[in-house]
Amino acid sequence: MDEASLTVINELDTDVVVSWVSEHCYQCLYQQLGVVPGRPSSGQPSSVDFIVSTQHEITLQLNSTPVNLELCSVPYHFGEHGNYSLWAKNLNDSSVVNCSIVTVADPVNSYIPILVAFLIFAGLTLVSAIGKIILGLDVVRAFLFRIGSSMETERLINSELGTPGRTAAPVTDNILPPPPSPSKRLRSLDTFRGISLVIMVFVNYGGGRYWFFRHESWNGLTIADLVFPWFVFIMGTSVALSINSQLRAGSTRCSLLRKVVWRSMQLFIIGVVIINPNYCQGPLSWSNLRIPGVLQRLAWSYLVVACLDLLVARGHFDILPMDAWWSPALDILLYWPAWLCVLLLETLWLCLTFILPVPDCPTGYLGPGGIGDMGLYTNCTGGAAGFIDRWLLGENHIYQTPSSRVIYATRMPYDPEGVLGSINSILMAFLGLQAGKIILHYRDLHTSIMSRFLIWSLSLGVISAVLTKCSTDEGFIPVNKNLWSLSYVTTLACFAFVLLVMIYYTVDVKHWWSGAPFYYPGMNSILVYVGHEVLEDYFPFRWRMANSQSHAEHLTQNLVATSCWVLISYVLYRKKIFWKI
Repeated sequence: MDEASLTVINELDTDVVVSWVSEHCYQCLYQQLGVVPGRPSSGQPSSVDFIVSTQHEITLQLNSTPVNLELCSVPYHFGEHGNYSLWAKNLNDSSVVNCSIVTVADPVNSYIPILVAFLIFAGLTLVSAIGKIILGLDVVRAFLFRIGSSMETERLINSELGTPGRTAAPVTDNILPPPPSPSKRLRSLDTFRGISLVIMVFVNYGGGRYWFFRHESWNGLTIADLVFPWFVFIMGTSVALSINSQLRAGSTRCSLLRKVVWRSMQLFIIGVVIINPNYCQGPLSWSNLRIPGVLQRLAWSYLVVACLDLLVARGHFDILPMDAWWSPALDILLYWPAWLCVLLLETLWLCLTFILPVPDCPTGYLGPGGIGDMGLYTNCTGGAAGFIDRWLLGENHIYQTPSSRVIYATRMPYDPEGVLGSINSILMAFLGLQAGKIILHYRDLHTSIMSRFLIWSLSLGVISAVLTKCSTDEGFIPVNKNLWSLSYVTTLACFAFVLLVMIYYTVDVKHWWSGAPFYYPGMNSILVYVGHEVLEDYFPFRWRMANSQSHAEHLTQNLVATSCWVLISYVLYRKKIFWKI
């Protein structure tokens, strides 16, 4: 999968060393692919078969072995399951080597399964929308009402209802006051959470084994890199609304603090004990137990952000001045102690990242190590972030196979959910908390809410542009999921505000969309996440495939597994079963 066959045909008299480097690999050393011996005699070229990657464009380099002289360099993007030949030969001038690639067998189009899947789900969505429109027609509703009325009349005739032995309950609807209506729940928030969760489940199950559904090897973004920060973001939004609701209901801050601490402990324990990736190596052992993780980072971010909100949260907003000159910034200035704490934490991240000395590594190093940076810092993966994790937790207690191994051939263990990156996950959750404060301060003022969301998105986008210099690798602080860099947080928060505006407008303002089907897993997020991790290897979430090298089979399996969890969450929603911790 993601591979092609390459035959290097050597018509030269000298042996040729074939090396390669991915264009996706920044400032990387060439890696040797193999050696092709010189031709044994005139007219009889020698050849050697190799397997090359098709994920990204690669550059092939041919060197002569006696003096290690570069003969030629050929950039090429090979197609999956294609068969190619690379010819190395002299033309008229014997000192000039010509290298050319010939396609022997055409590659397959590995993106057709994605197109088919898109058309199927788009068709199902269209059928659902048309069915909803038809059911909303007056003629259809009247017809269904008549059918329902006749069936109800027959049921009443055949039942004991109205017999002399039964007394009717007194009517009290006009006497007793109506029960207090619960606070309106924004469907857009659960829909946002559900979108993040569904993509996360799909990505964790394999994403059809497409490279863009996997985490980026180092700098840059793929679809897989979007969802976890969005989940952290919407968690912060929910914290603001939940704490405000409970304060208005009369709960004390101390009682809420106890709940926050207990919930954080539960999330952390579930992450360490129940869904630890070390189970794939057998029973858990302290000697190689991975301590960081997704739920552990959620627990830490939730604990800090909820405590900060408990410090400054207000139960009522009707007594706040709205005519002062500083009222447009009310949703920020009222919570300045929390903002100060977050800025101090971010200052700590910057100092540790760029000032902390790391043995045998340059200060402020943000690279992947391995063959990156021309192989000068092989064991410096992650710089200060990796050093702190290895020093504080130990090499055996962090992630052993980071995504940087794929392209940069790193050998050091590195944890993308490590200690230093958790500081920036707090910032991500706090920006989500700010979205919740906007909703609270401008409740039912849809234009004000959306305009402030867009202002935040624009501001964070400008910060990201400055930090990255609008480039993948050349910026001051590149966008990097493994590091959870500052620019990664600002960029993903920028996207999150835009996405939240779109969902809020279509779901809660215009009511064009109910949020289905993402709304249902969003209402049961912890159960879906833990369940998909625990039951990953069970049918119908996984089965033995006829062709494990087929994107189509992997995509089918992963989409079926993800759809099963959406269906499970829908059934649980209908039965009003929600797992809250």
